[in-house]
Formats: sequence, structure tokens, C-alpha cells
Amino acid sequence: MSESLGTDPVKALILLTGEWSIRLLILTLAVTPLRQWLNMPKLLRYRRMLGLYTWFYVNLHFLVVLTYLFAWDWRIAQEELLERPYIVVGFLAWLLLLPLGLSSNNRAMRALGRNWRKVHKLIYVIALLAWVHVFWQVRSSYFDAVLYGALILLLFYPRLKKVYETR
Repeated sequence: MSESLGTDPVKALILLTGEWSIRLLILTLAVTPLRQWLNMPKLLRYRRMLGLYTWFYVNLHFLVVLTYLFAWDWRIAQEELLERPYIVVGFLAWLLLLPLGLSSNNRAMRALGRNWRKVHKLIYVIALLAWVHVFWQVRSSYFDAVLYGALILLLFYPRLKKVYETR
């Protein structure tokens, strides 16, 4: 397996899990607008599953970084957090995503009641933080980062339009 990841398998694994994390996040955000634009209410059935896949990949990305970059050494992690702002933003996005993943089950939905929706609106902040995390760590081609940002903004547009129309 390490041969298929190239000469730096750790870097490749970090990038792979990170890329799939933001792709799945964007796909999860796309469910509601696609459902409306395509008039396909059944798409909504897949949103929770996609959100949980996103949560899985984000946690996998975090664990790969923690294990292979920081070696579970909190001093190294602290130094990296202080030196690399994109890690701070990524860590904040991960922290905000934790309650969403943990509350994505029927029991938590019932327990939180109306607050469940409020908690899950954090996904918009998380998406922006994830995009900043990707954008700030780019060292060569910004194509993917710009594409992810454009998709996120495109997916935010109908939601923002709805907010301003109700005011």
C-alpha cells in the first residue's frame, strides 16, 4: 500500500484524507440545493449518511495527522499549532464538527429538540473554516482550493438568499 502512496506516504495519506473530507463536506452541503433544483425530495435521505461519511473522513484525517505528524506528542502539536495558522483553523473546524457527528442520531435529535437544528447550522462555519484550512496550506496550485471555495459559495447562495428574503 505504501508504494501506491508515493515517496512520502504520510503526506499522501494526509492529503488524501483531507481532500476526501472537504469533498464529502461539499457533497453533504449540496444535498438540499440539489433536492430543490432537481425537484428530487428523495435526495434528503442521503444527507445524514453523507454527513457521517464526512465526519468519518475528517476524524481519519485528524488521526493521521496526530499519529504520523505529531506522533501523539502534544508538545509537537502545540508547536505546529503556533507556527501554522492553517492547522489552527483545521483544528477549530474539527472541534466544531464533533457535536454534529455525535448528535447525528435519532436519540440525540430527540434529546436536543429544536436546538438540534441550531447545532447543525454550525456546518456553514465549518465549511468556511475547512476551505480556509485548504487554501492556507496550498503551496503550488490553488485550483482545487479555489474550486472548493467557489462550490461552497455557490451552495451558500440559496441559503443566504432565503435569509435575506425573510427579513
